[in-house]
Amino acid sequence: MIPLLLPGMKLLFCPQSAVVECLIRITNDKLSLQEIMSELEDNSAGAVTIFMGNVRNHGKHGNVLEIYYEAYREMAEEKMREIENEAQTKWNIKKLVTIHRIGSLKVGETSIIIGVSSEHRNEAFEACKYIINNVKTRVPIWKKEISVESQKWSDGILLG
Repeated sequence: MIPLLLPGMKLLFCPQSAVVECLIRITNDKLSLQEIMSELEDNSAGAVTIFMGNVRNHGKHGNVLEIYYEAYREMAEEKMREIENEAQTKWNIKKLVTIHRIGSLKVGETSIIIGVSSEHRNEAFEACKYIINNVKTRVPIWKKEISVESQKWSDGILLG
């Protein structure tokens, strides 16, 4: 497995057990579903689940033109690694991928892709759901909703 690494990307691999491989990345670059699918390939996996989070045209503060994502990169990557390690202990997973984009994203662009491969669909679905729910509540990534009228910070966790 040779992951695609574009200029400015930082690639992190989780501590690997004998079975599970995982890839974590925070990037300013557009996300590639094809790259994720390539990373998740495993002949022993019968299921692959993908979650893609996209910028929608409305949010907490009204209509949205774009979203600006900001992250405490080192801490975000560490928290993402913790979440993926927790998922590994809960489900029989073959491979995991979590990539989050930061910077300015227009409506329709993808901000996060999570991928899980496992032998069975239930494990893949449950692990994927666990990872996105925990990324949203535990990872220091903040978003600013930008509209014609205003720019307002919408989400993010407090650093303690």
